[in-house]
Parts: sequence; structure tokens; C-alpha cells
Amino acid sequence: MTGQGLDATQLERYSRHVIMADVGPEGQARLLESSVLVVGVGGLGSPIVQYLAAAGVGRLGLADDDTVDLSNLQRQIVHGTDDVGRPKVESAAEAIAELNPDVTVEQYPEAVTAETAPSLVADYDVVVDASDNFPTRYLLNDACVLAGVPLVHGAIYQFEGQATTIQAGGKPCYRCLYPEAPPDGTIPDCAEAGVLGVLPGTVGTIQATEAIKLLLDVGEPLVGRLLVYDAAAMTMETIPIRPNPECPVCGDEPAIEAVSEVGYDERCAIPE
Repeated sequence: MTGQGLDATQLERYSRHVIMADVGPEGQARLLESSVLVVGVGGLGSPIVQYLAAAGVGRLGLADDDTVDLSNLQRQIVHGTDDVGRPKVESAAEAIAELNPDVTVEQYPEAVTAETAPSLVADYDVVVDASDNFPTRYLLNDACVLAGVPLVHGAIYQFEGQATTIQAGGKPCYRCLYPEAPPDGTIPDCAEAGVLGVLPGTVGTIQATEAIKLLLDVGEPLVGRLLVYDAAAMTMETIPIRPNPECPVCGDEPAIEAVSEVGYDERCAIPE
């Protein structure tokens, strides 16, 4: 073994990282010892898991209860035609194994719930939210803030995407940005509104970048900033997010003390 525990094959595989002053063999060794949970292995999750695996993040958790559909393949590039009908976590795990044998994959082929989220997120260094619904986004936010695990959020809609990073402990967190979920029916999903096929590639790659920066402790993550991307206009802007002292999870007097106490299936309501 040479170079901070990297063997000769790893030194060659990750050579473009090893020669970087901000990564080096020490940083690459850290990535190989790190873990990331990716919730959602669809449009956003596809580039996320591929780039994290290629970068040598040693353990990836994949959580998704869905199977591959033919209509997914326009944007969910970790899956192929022969994967139609297979669980997405299984298809993605197979692609990761082919891409990088250094990476261990944990498969969670079920929905993340209030009961499973606390122990699940606590088992990883970083959580990446690649989900496609508001209840899961609030659930992950609350579980990560309470567990002190950083969370990287991303979302897409037609030509538009957004991303932000929530540091360990929140302040600001997703609830500071969106105190309440929109009413049912006001925000159509991809099946109803459509999405540009390449859009999740851009936003998902940004999320993967944020996760790697957190693991390496380099650069300035999108903490307290919302990056908004408009693919039609080809513009990006960042909007400041201020901590909300009345936030129910990261505020001065938090009302949410345990994830299981929140009714996420009822538009993320907070119990009275």
C-alpha cells in the first residue's frame, strides 16, 4: 500500500484527484472511507450516484421503492432498456459495481418513512435528497437536522432546477426556505408537467459536487443560499436563505423534537 493507504490501482484510478492540492492522497483516502445516502434513484439520483461512485465515495446507500419504467429512460441515465421492471436500487447498484468496484452499495428498496428515517440518516456522513415529493423532502430535512447530518437538496421542474445545502444542525434548513408545502394539486409532478431530459443531469451533478465538498471539507457549500437554474434562459442565480428563528425544527424554540411525531403524509403538518 502506498500514498495514504491507496494501492497502485487506486492511485491510477483517482490520479486526477491525487494531483489536486485540495484533494491529494489524503482527501481521496477520506472519500474512500466516507458514506453518502442518496434518497431517490431517478432523474436527480442517476448522475448523483454515478459521480459519487466514480469519485470513490466508499459506501453509498440507495433508497427508492420504485421500479424502472420506460418513460424514465429519457432522463434517468443510470438505468437502461433492459432494466425496465427492475427495482431502481438494484439497477443502479449493478451500474455502480461496473463503474467502480471500490464502492460498497447498500440497497433500501422501500420508501423512507418517519419510522426508518432517523436511524437511516444517522448511519451516513451526508444525505442527498433526490426525491420528487414534498413529504419526503420535509422528512429528510427534519431527520437530518435532528441527527446533525448535512443534507444536500435538489429539485427540478420542466426547465428549472434548484439546489441548496443544509449544514449539520440546520440554520437555515429546508423549513426556513419553505415553511409549508404547497396544497395538493398546485405543483404538478414530472408525469403531469414534463421535465427537460438533461435538466436533472445539471442539478444532480451540482448536488454530487456539494456532497463531495462536504466530505472533503473544501470550498464553500450552498449553505444559506439557494441556487436557481433556468435551462431555457441558461441563467443561474443564488438567493440568500435566512435562518427562521421560529422554524419548528431549527428555530429558537423547536416544536419538532422527533421525526415520528410529524404527520408527513398530511402535507408535512406540525402537530398541535
